Amino acid sequence: MKHSYLISKEKQTINFSKHGKLAFPLLAFLFSFSSLFAQDTDLELNEEEYFEAPGVNILAFSNWYDGLFSDSKISGIEIIHHGVRTATNGDVRLHATPEQWDAIPTFSERKIDQANNLIDTYQAYPDYNFEYMIRAEAKDDGVLLSVHLDEAVPEILVGRAGLNIEFIPSAYWEKTYYMDGKSDVFPLYPSSDMKKDDSDYTSPKPMATGQKLVLAPEDAERRVTITSEDAELMLYDGRDKAQNGWYIVRSLLPEGKTGKVLEWFISANSIPGWTRNPIIAHSQVGYHPNQKKVAVIELDKKATPEQTATLQKISEEGKKIDVQIGELSRWGQYTRYIYFHYDFSEVREPGTYVISYGEEISAPFVIGENIYEDAWHPTNDIFFPVQMDHMLVNEAYRVWHGASHLDDALQAPLDHEHFDLYAQGPTTDTQYEPGEHIPGLNIGGWYDAGDYDIRTQTQYYVVNNLVYAYEDFNLERDQTLVDYDAKYVDIHNPDGKPDMLQQIEHGTLALIAQHRAVGHAIPGIIVPDISQYTHLGDGLTMTDNLIYNKNMDPLESDGYRSGKLDDRWAFTSKSTPLNYGSIAALAAASRVLKGYNDSLSQESLNTAKKVWDNEHANEPDLFHHGNTTGGTLEDEELKAAVELLLATKDQKYADRIEEMWPVIDSNFASHAGRAAKVIPYMSNSFENKMKERTRAYQSELDAHYEENPFGVPIGRGGWAGNGQVIAFAMNNYLLHKAFPELIDKEYIFKGLNYIYGTHPDSSISFVSGVGTKSKKVAYGMNRADFSFIAGGVVPGVLILKPDFPENREDWPFLWGQNEYVISVGSTYIYLVNAVNALLNE
Repeated sequence: MKHSYLISKEKQTINFSKHGKLAFPLLAFLFSFSSLFAQDTDLELNEEEYFEAPGVNILAFSNWYDGLFSDSKISGIEIIHHGVRTATNGDVRLHATPEQWDAIPTFSERKIDQANNLIDTYQAYPDYNFEYMIRAEAKDDGVLLSVHLDEAVPEILVGRAGLNIEFIPSAYWEKTYYMDGKSDVFPLYPSSDMKKDDSDYTSPKPMATGQKLVLAPEDAERRVTITSEDAELMLYDGRDKAQNGWYIVRSLLPEGKTGKVLEWFISANSIPGWTRNPIIAHSQVGYHPNQKKVAVIELDKKATPEQTATLQKISEEGKKIDVQIGELSRWGQYTRYIYFHYDFSEVREPGTYVISYGEEISAPFVIGENIYEDAWHPTNDIFFPVQMDHMLVNEAYRVWHGASHLDDALQAPLDHEHFDLYAQGPTTDTQYEPGEHIPGLNIGGWYDAGDYDIRTQTQYYVVNNLVYAYEDFNLERDQTLVDYDAKYVDIHNPDGKPDMLQQIEHGTLALIAQHRAVGHAIPGIIVPDISQYTHLGDGLTMTDNLIYNKNMDPLESDGYRSGKLDDRWAFTSKSTPLNYGSIAALAAASRVLKGYNDSLSQESLNTAKKVWDNEHANEPDLFHHGNTTGGTLEDEELKAAVELLLATKDQKYADRIEEMWPVIDSNFASHAGRAAKVIPYMSNSFENKMKERTRAYQSELDAHYEENPFGVPIGRGGWAGNGQVIAFAMNNYLLHKAFPELIDKEYIFKGLNYIYGTHPDSSISFVSGVGTKSKKVAYGMNRADFSFIAGGVVPGVLILKPDFPENREDWPFLWGQNEYVISVGSTYIYLVNAVNALLNE
């Protein structure tokens, strides 16, 4: 990358000297009076390396398209406006309204010039030999944003490359804008005029063009002004191309120019003295009388803290009665906020309560002995049935989806890398040719997330967790009818069979089908085309449910096969770690399916034992790609050994676990729970090592209390960390059962409290339909309706670099924060029942 941008700008500063007392009272009065209206809102580059004024943060490439895919709406120039992130992706893009898989630049370097209040970021589109630099420089109450080139825009990108910035629609609905003095209203629903080029590519026309754009002039918290003296501003609605699109401001880069080729001035209105309202983070479900009860108060770092908070009980007549006025204990700063703890553990009387802090009042919550007994029911009764693939799922007057993907699946092509982390190696590792139908895969399994794929690694993780939940807590609840002959599921319709066993059976059928069909576990089954992958609606309408026949015309069908190439692909490259993970779940399922579906139980166990022996008799297959081919070889083998030991009590599996102690020791936080389960079948030496390792692990748990005020591990990746938090608490429960004197119950309770609302950014429950205030807008298959699926658990709070916790309740399409995944749902069911068991021992 060439760095020859010769740009200089003198920095002018004014120094104010301090004086003693004013001699004249009138002057003192005038000075004080005028200070009330002073608006010192100039942006400054702070220590966290973003531009800051009261209520305004402008980030310049603090984040870089974090997430699984190219455009996760977290990158480039971003605006955090009075506590809400309203703009992102300020960068050079190649489309007016980029979609999720459109090209993004590669990152080269980011230079900070603290003295001169500027940030330079160097990037490129290597495929086009196009390099550029974006400069963000604080000036007065805004930022000068400019694009600089050493070489002119390549001819192929003329009219395509432009400076974009995206504004989230939910922040600007029911608001207006001005473009060059002409006003209009932001559309609630996309309705732009569209155009089509020679290749039939459709794109929206701009809603407005000009050189000065004012967004939300009527709203002091959202008003943003963008001006450009040398380029036309164009305002687009990205939702015309994709439901997850944002409002986009764009200027094309000029042809044939070098140096500074384009400049915007962006000013986000700052309210002098603004501070964010406090958050009273507490469990939306409530608390058992016997458990510790601590709310966490989250404050703007410039706020003046109160000394106390008050717990009030709500009477049947609606009166609020003060029960406890408690002193707050200061925890300190985490991310950009200051935190205090309010402990009201001494209150044990059942009833409905709220917490008041200053002028803030929390949502009501319950203290009662039975609060956790039914908290897992929505996940069991609604979420898991709704996710069931290959079945029509009905709920009262509503059909969630038809019996989809009955044409599963075609053999994936060789040496093919799929856009969603799947890949096929140089051979099929099956008896099937690329494009050939593989019979028997159209049964069982759950939609992996808000998408429609069958990711094997997720499927076996869920089966294992549901088995543990059924074994440990005897979950016999029956609220769902499952009829495999009719491929029909009916919610709220008991059929005399435990729902948990039916779900375990459904997952097991998907896993065993792979071994029946090709002799080993496969990475998964997924649609081949992005247009199918982005499908929003009934999964039944994604394919015609007819097996593809290459000898038929696309519109030809005989009622069983068709010429329409819409079938999902099976990625079948063999992976020994994936095989181990699969047989771990099959062995676990065999234990609980015995007496319920004896033939499936026996087949599952026989398959697991056979695969174990085969893998140990041969060199491992280590094909690896993305997150679809299993974990590490050692981790997955250990899981298989544990589940086979629990299923068979065969000493050979115990011996192998003994040999694998270094694997347990080195990754104890992940393996502690399952290792604790096999202690009764292991040697005294193994139990002693487990006890000593648990003692050391206890100090690792304590470290979380120093990392953040919530006492749980909060991840910092592009996918938020609720799964990690729940797995942490679940492992701690299993260790507590083995060594109650070493692992305190609080390490379990804190995990569930976090999920229910004791977390950063808000106090919402991350389980839809559970708790007083819970997620009502999430990334499920119904995300385009801005709705939810009861019992679904979202990833949670995403910590954007450097210091901004976020979980949007007004925008479902941010998958890293809001996408339901079945894996977290399964561990959540376990954790709720674990907490309930501990509190009612």
